[in-house]
Amino acid sequence: MLERSKALLLAMTALIAAPAAAGPTASFDFVAYEGEAKPSDGQTYANPILPGFHPDPSIVKVGADFYLVTSTFGWFPGLPVFHSRDLVNWEQIGNAIDRPGMVDLSRVSLTGDGLYAPAITWHDGTFYLLNTCVRCDGNFLITATVPAGPWSDPVPLDFDGIDPSLFVDEDGRGWITYNDAPEGEPRYDGHRAIWIRQFDLQTLKLVGEPQVLVDGGVDPAANPVWAEGPHIYKVDGWYYLLAAEGGTADQHSQTIYRSRTITGPYAPGPINPILTQRDLPRDRPDRVEATGHADFVQLDDGSWWGVFLGTRPFADQDTLMGRETFLLPVTWRDGWPLFLDHGEAVPLTAGRPALAPAPTPDTSSWRDEFTSARLGPQWLRMRGNAPVQNVSLSDGALHLVAGPQAISQKAMPAFVGQRLQQHRASMTTTLSFAPQKEGDFAGLAAVASEEAFASFGLLGTAEGPVLAVLRRDGENAPVNGTVVTSTPWRGDAADLRIEIDRDKARFSYRTGSRGGWQVLADGVDIGQLASVRTNLFTGLVLGPYAYSAQ
Repeated sequence: MLERSKALLLAMTALIAAPAAAGPTASFDFVAYEGEAKPSDGQTYANPILPGFHPDPSIVKVGADFYLVTSTFGWFPGLPVFHSRDLVNWEQIGNAIDRPGMVDLSRVSLTGDGLYAPAITWHDGTFYLLNTCVRCDGNFLITATVPAGPWSDPVPLDFDGIDPSLFVDEDGRGWITYNDAPEGEPRYDGHRAIWIRQFDLQTLKLVGEPQVLVDGGVDPAANPVWAEGPHIYKVDGWYYLLAAEGGTADQHSQTIYRSRTITGPYAPGPINPILTQRDLPRDRPDRVEATGHADFVQLDDGSWWGVFLGTRPFADQDTLMGRETFLLPVTWRDGWPLFLDHGEAVPLTAGRPALAPAPTPDTSSWRDEFTSARLGPQWLRMRGNAPVQNVSLSDGALHLVAGPQAISQKAMPAFVGQRLQQHRASMTTTLSFAPQKEGDFAGLAAVASEEAFASFGLLGTAEGPVLAVLRRDGENAPVNGTVVTSTPWRGDAADLRIEIDRDKARFSYRTGSRGGWQVLADGVDIGQLASVRTNLFTGLVLGPYAYSAQ
C-alpha cells in the first residue's frame, strides 16, 4: 500500500509540474566549467576577488565576519550574498532575492533593468539591505538576522532615484542617501545629485524632507555626470561621503567629501577622484578599467580596505565578463582616504590584509553532477522561475522541458547558467535530447543579453536532427539566432564543449564520452557578446538551454 501511495504521489506531482503542450525534455548529465585558478602564495591575493559578473559591491563587517553583496539586474535569484573571514576568499552563502513574488522581474531586460546596486548594513543584530528595482518595483528595503537568509519581504521606500544606502549614526538614527535628479531642471545630460533623508529603524518609514548633499559632483563647473552609489562613514567626528562619478564606463571614478554634520554642507577632498583608471595609457599590460562604485570597511587593527567594481578588457573596452569586484587597501592622508595616487594602476596581485587566511572552495573550475535536491545559489535564471516548472533535478541529471520561451524574449525560458570568470574558459556537458519538430533546440548557451548570445547543441530541422552552432546578434535576428554551421546527427547522447578565448569560441563534440573531441566550428566571432555592447552592466552567463518551436 505504501509503495502504491508513493507511486500515485509521484504521478500526481509529474502531472502538476508538467506544462501544457510541453515540448521535448532535454537532460544534462553534468555541467563542468574549466578556468584558470587564481595564484595564491599565502602572502598576496589576486584581483578581482570576485571574478565574472559581480558589479556594484557593498560590504559590511560583523565581528570577525565580512559580508558582501552585488547587483544582478534581470537575473534571478538576485543580489548574491558572500561571506569571508579574510577579505580575499569568498563563498556565496545565498541570494537576498530568492523567492517568487519578492520583486517582479517578469518583464525587465537582462542588462538594463531589474536589481541595481544593493547596499548592506548591520545594526543591533539586524542586516539591512537597500536596493532599487529599476522599471519594476522601485526602491525597497529587506532585512534579515542571518545573512544567508531568509530575507524579509521587501518594504517599499517612497522616493525616486537609485542606489540607496543606509547609515546608522551613533545616536541610533538612520539616514538614507541616494542618487536622484537635482533640484529644478537638470543643466545637462547626466546631471544628478546625492540626497539624504532620515529613516526610522523601528517603523521602517522615511522621516522629514530630503536634502541635497552634492549637486552634480566634485567640480560643478565641469558638468560632472552620474554622481551615484553614495555611502556615509563617520571617522574622528567627520562624516565622509563616498560617491561614484563619471558614468560606469571607462570614465568611471570614485570621489570623497566630508562634513561636520550629516546633512552637510559637504566639501570635496583635496585629491579627487580617489580612484580612477581613466587617465592611464590604453596599451599598459594587465589593464583594469571602469573602476568605481566603492565601499569601505575598517578592520580590527585600524586599517581600511575598499571593494569596488572594475573591468578587465582584452581589447579597447571589450570584456565578456562585465564588471567584477576588486579589493584594495585604503590609506589616509591628512584626514582623507585614498585608494590610488593619480596615474597608479590597479594591481592584479597585491599584499593580503593582516587576517588569517580562510580558504574556501576554488570556484575557478567546478563540476555539478546534479545530485542535490536543488541547484546551488550560483545558478542563475532569467527573471525568475517560470510559472509552470520547466527545470528539475532527478536521477543525477538536470532536466529542462523545452517550451516556446526563447532567450531573446522577455520571458522565463528553460535556461540555467553561471558566470564566465576568465577570458579563457570552457564549459562541457553530456546532453540527451530528441527534437520533435523543426526549430526545437537544446544545448549550451552563452548569454550576454536578449539580443546577443551564442548556443551549441541539437537542433530539429526538416531533414532531421543536426548538431548546430547558432549566434544571435540584434533584435531583428531569428529568436534563437542564425546557424553558423551544422552537421547531421544520428547519435544518442552528445558530449558538448564550448571553449572561449576572449572574442573567439571553439565548439567541439563527441559521442557517448568516447573517442577524441571533434571540432565543429573554430574561431567563431563572439565579439557581439562583449558587455560594452550590451549596456555594460552585466557579463556573460553560460549554461544549459532548451527551446521548443511550438
